[in-house]
Amino acid sequence: MATMAGKLMPPAIAQQTLNSNKGTNQTTSQEMDCPRSYRDKSPPKKKKAHFEASTLKSAGSFDSTAAGAGREISMLLTNFTDLLRERAAADTTQVKELEGILTEARNLESYLKEKKSNLRQTLALISNKLQS
Repeated sequence: MATMAGKLMPPAIAQQTLNSNKGTNQTTSQEMDCPRSYRDKSPPKKKKAHFEASTLKSAGSFDSTAAGAGREISMLLTNFTDLLRERAAADTTQVKELEGILTEARNLESYLKEKKSNLRQTLALISNKLQS
């Protein structure tokens, strides 16, 4: 392979470059065969339109991914809100139950204090009758 300005070039291209420098354009069978063989082995060139299409496709996939993530986050927030609402309702129910139990305990306490007072009075009456 010939080098031109520090770059490697296939022989056919190097020969054409040398020929174009001389001013004569003679092509040999080797020169005609080489470009075809290189063309067959080389990957197809990317077109700018394909690049734009892939960019649009990746942008579209990003948008769809972002939209999907947004829907999922919205669903998670809705579930979290529902869970908090249920928990708040359960807490409210438990607070009401505890208030009911506390009220019942206070009523029982006052009833027992009243019974204790009545029992003392009765015992005091019995004691007074026994002493007289």
